[in-house]
Amino acid sequence: LSSQDADGYLGIYDKELRYKFNNENGELWSKTTLLRGLLAWYDYTKDTKILTAIERATQNVIVNYPENISHPFYSVKPDDGGLTHGLVFTDVLENLYKITKKEKYRDYCLFLYKDFSMQVLNEDAQYKKLIDPDYKLKGHGVHTYEHLRAVAAAYYASGNQLLGDALNDFLDKIEQTTTVSGGPVGDEWIGGRKADETNTGYEYCSMQELMNSYEDLFLKTGEAKYGDKTEQLFFNAAQGSRNPNSSCIAYLKTDNSYYMTGGLNGDTTQKKQTRYSYSPVHQDAAVCCVPNAGRITPYYVQNMWMKDKHGLIASLLGPCEVRTEINGAKIHIQENTSYPYDYSIEFKIEINQPTSFDIKIRKPSWVNKFLVSGNWIEKNGFIIIHKTWNNDDKVIIQFYPEPIVKKDLNNEYYFTYGALVLAHPVASTSTIIKQYPLKGFYDFKYRPESLVVYQYINDDAPKVTIENKSKLEFATTMFNPVIQKNETIQLVPMGKTILRQVSFKKE
Repeated sequence: LSSQDADGYLGIYDKELRYKFNNENGELWSKTTLLRGLLAWYDYTKDTKILTAIERATQNVIVNYPENISHPFYSVKPDDGGLTHGLVFTDVLENLYKITKKEKYRDYCLFLYKDFSMQVLNEDAQYKKLIDPDYKLKGHGVHTYEHLRAVAAAYYASGNQLLGDALNDFLDKIEQTTTVSGGPVGDEWIGGRKADETNTGYEYCSMQELMNSYEDLFLKTGEAKYGDKTEQLFFNAAQGSRNPNSSCIAYLKTDNSYYMTGGLNGDTTQKKQTRYSYSPVHQDAAVCCVPNAGRITPYYVQNMWMKDKHGLIASLLGPCEVRTEINGAKIHIQENTSYPYDYSIEFKIEINQPTSFDIKIRKPSWVNKFLVSGNWIEKNGFIIIHKTWNNDDKVIIQFYPEPIVKKDLNNEYYFTYGALVLAHPVASTSTIIKQYPLKGFYDFKYRPESLVVYQYINDDAPKVTIENKSKLEFATTMFNPVIQKNETIQLVPMGKTILRQVSFKKE
């Protein structure tokens, strides 16, 4: 805040450079990252001087890039990473609209998207590309998936159904680039490819941005399906890209991960490729994925509870607690569970006076059999309990998952159990590539001890047995092409693996 100029400017450029670009620049992108941080601090402290500083900085943008007569996304070159990252300045504007209810912030979201769409840029989220049924996503993955929020912001600012149709087209295109774990193709470029569990990787930045976009759509629409998409990505792709035994992550990862030695599944043609490995910093590639890995859990947690006019919504499931007020009553709810590794959930309510409101609990789409204590109804993917709540009331829910076999976009088979995608762990040997001055932090590479890529036996689902329910260990039979025989193999949640096989081609 001490660096804020008299005219409200907060950013990275000196006075002779500000807002005077015809090419790559970081004006809006640097402001986005700065102001999102300040908005989070304001949300925590409610310090009005923070909000005033944010509004002044935002007004400085609006004055210097006036609506409909300026072109903040104009560039003489079509490839401008920092410039187009700046489209998610809409994050700042939408948050300010929620806080202040000033329509000018939401209107400016629409202006930014319109100008972005009219420029010559190699970006997927431009309007004409979204509505083209033959256009396949090609761009830098993290740009594409974060821009989903900007398209949604423009639609909700305008109410224009043409933009609503473009948003739906965008979501349909993303479906084609999403693996069974929820990981979106982006290693680093999408390149017009369809998701493939072996050959298309995803980076942590793309996962964080797509998950945040799904959370944003959940908040805007109230549709339970976005909670399912969020959980799929967070519990599987995201957990499956962190090292379960050490403090480090994979910059790039695939669902079927047979090698983590720098290149895609052992590929050595790109001599300088290091992203398919584990590191606490990835400074030899780019230091963006590690901090985004640090963001992903807080973003999940902050969206676990929402409100509507009827009461509270347990939108994303897992162990947590929430404190809030409804109709003057102070409410504290503890959600006691080990979900998604256990499927019993207890909601314990503490309240300082009897109060009537709804508690809605999102029922995951995979749930077929469940029990709920007390009286309830089910509607639009939510379990709804309406009552006058008293102190120490409880709601207990039990879901009953079963192992399920499914097909991916390429007709390969994979298994799920509740919210979890299962994987066959591949035994591996680790090598420490680098040791950091801070004790316990290393870069690792992993090689398989003896790689077998198993095959699915036939069209009848192999029987999956639960060997250890508390550890979520399963067994099934697959064909071993090395020894030309069927073999019993183990399956575990993919978040507990490093090297693994998730999908199985038919023999």
